[in-house]
Amino acid sequence: MSNLFLLISLLSLLMFHCLIITSEIFPFCYGQGGEWHLLQPSVGISAMHMQLLPNNKVVAFDRTDFGPSNLSLPEGRCRYDAYDTALKVDCTAHSILYDVETNSFRPLMVQTDTWCSSGAMSPNGSLIQTGGFNDGDRAVRVFTPCDANSCDWVEYPGYLSQRRWYATNQILPDGRIIIIGGRREFNYEFYPKNEDPYSTSSGPFWLRFLLETRDESENNLYPFVHLLPDGNLFVFANTRSISLDYNHNRVVKEFPPIPVSDPRNYPSSGSSVLLPIDENMAIEAEIVICGGAPRGAYTQAGRGNFVRASSSCGRLRVSDENPRWVMEDMPIARVMGDMLLLPTGDVIIVNGVECGTAGWELGQSPVTRPVIYRPNGSLDWRFSVMSASPRPRLYHSTAILLADGRVLVGGSNPHRYYNFTDVDYPTDLSLEAFSPPYLSVEHRPFQPQISSVNEILMLGQPFSLTFWVPLYLSDDVLSVRIVAPSFTTHSLAMNQRMVVLKLVRVSHLPPDSHNLNVVGPSTAEIAPPGYYMLFVVHAGIPSWGSWVKIQ
Repeated sequence: MSNLFLLISLLSLLMFHCLIITSEIFPFCYGQGGEWHLLQPSVGISAMHMQLLPNNKVVAFDRTDFGPSNLSLPEGRCRYDAYDTALKVDCTAHSILYDVETNSFRPLMVQTDTWCSSGAMSPNGSLIQTGGFNDGDRAVRVFTPCDANSCDWVEYPGYLSQRRWYATNQILPDGRIIIIGGRREFNYEFYPKNEDPYSTSSGPFWLRFLLETRDESENNLYPFVHLLPDGNLFVFANTRSISLDYNHNRVVKEFPPIPVSDPRNYPSSGSSVLLPIDENMAIEAEIVICGGAPRGAYTQAGRGNFVRASSSCGRLRVSDENPRWVMEDMPIARVMGDMLLLPTGDVIIVNGVECGTAGWELGQSPVTRPVIYRPNGSLDWRFSVMSASPRPRLYHSTAILLADGRVLVGGSNPHRYYNFTDVDYPTDLSLEAFSPPYLSVEHRPFQPQISSVNEILMLGQPFSLTFWVPLYLSDDVLSVRIVAPSFTTHSLAMNQRMVVLKLVRVSHLPPDSHNLNVVGPSTAEIAPPGYYMLFVVHAGIPSWGSWVKIQ
């Protein structure tokens, strides 16, 4: 028995060091850089947009104006659209509902054109999907999850006041959704509208900043937008950023331009995240923006000259009195990369190419290896290169975090239509999942499992949860985190955010269970109302996420 105890102790000590020291020092500690698994060789559509719902199902969709997809609509249904630029009568699906738990999918019926649209999840768990192209540019589409297999899109053509093509959405503290920008739209508006016909509170509201940041290749589409803890919005376009008081339609502050002057928004297409907000310390807000394409890359790629993408990342602590950018370099240059917050608070950067820019046929040299960025690591050891996927994911690919800690990846269609032959990078209809290193088998003894937790969390109110773990290391390596699921498209994970909740007390329940007293997020500015995945993280290993609703 003493030998077994010694073995477990040594294993615990080794794993503890593996989890807190970078994988470059101990490469065996991180499960050989994660693992890729093909989930579906074809779901019939190329996933240009994706959103995880609170029932662990994923809405994915493409666009409606490229002709037929590879998935028929059921029961002989067809879409009749006199305004469609490719196919007036279309009996194929352009959207699916993917069930994570059963690894199955079914077609959905979308009517108006969703090309390069935007979205956010409402406080009640419905996906509010806005804009697009052609007959969809002013449309709002709503998908409300249900237990039956009958739920589908409900559409409201012409609901929006302006054309929203390449716009960005953000959920607000009062539950409304702000919709910012779009191609040649230098303004913003709100969903839902104020139904008072004499009210102007729904917009549109002029935002000169979007006009000022437009250049010859635009490079200000899909602006990066993050809700800050003070209630204002961080808005980044091209190389500039502001703090926007949307309630009074005024710019509170303009931040310094990012020093490496490569544009970061579409079509230069870098990516951004708001780093976790930690309620256990003084509240800070810090933005990270990585990758993109040099100025002029879009024009050059159109001439067959594929310029190398940017490898730079900038960090800006916007809560500082005088914020300044701190620059770092990724190990791989990347444009069209997706940046996602992992349950550990680390950031994964996945998909994209090393040369060229976003747009049809404008990217070359796919980057198939994700990179994990540890914001709190030492400066020399923040980046780790992961295992390569066998599938290149170029233009119109996407990625989202799942409640089990995996990253779901789909899409890639750099062509005007679906094209599977005689091209370097055929249209990809598959779904695959990347399992980060924390899911490797050697970490399972340290992975917590949530036994019970309140499904409803109130702002600033205490609650308790219980979890168990085979090998418990220390109270000092525990945290509780909530993650808002993102609507992801075009290298932008809209609405994603993480809050590290205040941990008040840990009680140990023999033989291997533990009770945590935790405080809900303090304000709606820190965590807007709606559904979140709650994770317990023990020594760098997250539990599976439990869905909770903040109200």
